[in-house]
Amino acid sequence: MENLHVSDNKRYLMKGSETFFWLADTGWLIFGNISEEEAYNYLKNRADKGFNVIQAVLVYSTKELESVNKMYWGGADRINDEEYWQHVERIIKMADKLGLYMALLPSWGSLLKNNLITSENVLVYGRFLAERLEKYSNIIWVLGGDIKADNYVEIYRKLGRYFKEKMPDKLITFHPFGRCASSMWFADDSWLDFNMFQSGHRRYDQCNLGAWDDTDNPSYYGEDNWKYVKNDYLVSNKPTLDAEPSYEWILQGLHDNTQPYWKAKQVRRYAYWSVFQGACGHTYGDNAVMQFYKEGCNGVNYGVVCEWEEALHHEGSGQMQYLKKLMESVDFINGKASDSLVVGGQREKHARIAVFAGQNFVFAYDYLGEEFELDTSDYEGRDMWWMSPVTGAMSYIGRCKNVFTAEKFKRIEEDNTDRVLVIK
Repeated sequence: MENLHVSDNKRYLMKGSETFFWLADTGWLIFGNISEEEAYNYLKNRADKGFNVIQAVLVYSTKELESVNKMYWGGADRINDEEYWQHVERIIKMADKLGLYMALLPSWGSLLKNNLITSENVLVYGRFLAERLEKYSNIIWVLGGDIKADNYVEIYRKLGRYFKEKMPDKLITFHPFGRCASSMWFADDSWLDFNMFQSGHRRYDQCNLGAWDDTDNPSYYGEDNWKYVKNDYLVSNKPTLDAEPSYEWILQGLHDNTQPYWKAKQVRRYAYWSVFQGACGHTYGDNAVMQFYKEGCNGVNYGVVCEWEEALHHEGSGQMQYLKKLMESVDFINGKASDSLVVGGQREKHARIAVFAGQNFVFAYDYLGEEFELDTSDYEGRDMWWMSPVTGAMSYIGRCKNVFTAEKFKRIEEDNTDRVLVIK
């Protein structure tokens, strides 16, 4: 597989001379919690659904952190074993054969918070990883791991610079804490090739839950993950993407079992909203799959509803490919968010009509299925379709005129009111 690089316009990723639309799945604990046979089944499932990146962490927990990182991790007693790292390499090779890049976190952020990784030893670990894994072309390095970098900026800079020096052909980014973005700390750092943000798992009305992850968040956009994309392009001339939106079948807000779950319709909304704002791709996640949950495992599971092998087939994971195929059907690298096409101005919250347009195409995502109008005077005469983000089906409308008026979407299925207008 070819190494990836950033496009000339600094907004997207490239694989050789071809544009690369990042479509990742969150498989954080693949190395510690499942066997290689199970790993193949997982990777094959995701590759067949159009995913091309797997986000995974090499060291999530250790014996010292089992009481802190309570999500079950079966490899906590193996990280110093040669057997474990051979296991890691076999899974990386497996992914490569299936056409998947591995976006690897050297560790979860808690290892820095608890002084297991420090300024004094971070390059010892970095050198070990570089010497062991630099030979694999399907690796992307992801520093961080659900952490605010405030107190650890220089440690991450030290590791990032080292990785870029030793592996200049590998992309490097940073996975931040919920409702934060890597651009908050590393917007101008040359070792960071593209930004990630974590829009998180909360509703509009869950701004302050009083839980452990409420302290000192400088920005809160609720469910408006597209705002992180917009802000990143104001402060950093680098591609960006939502590396952790709300997972399918995870509790809204994470901590309260009385709350409802995020489901496929919301998962789709996060994907279309951020990508149509100009993100270079999107990361999907499922609660059970990201931790490879098995019944009887101890630890926090955020209200998991089934084991991971059943969750592999949740509908949202199969619907992400329709967005990827749609973007790949046009010259998306030269497209941009185009709110100005919404007649009467852009709408708030769930009523938002997310519009992404280029010289020869327009995509408009409507979550609620309400009436709206677009100024399509620059696209007169082009073909139009409704695309279902649930099935990917394209339904021809006709030729485009100066203004397109979408009638209210009368559907019986309340979960499937979203739709995509396609003009090209």
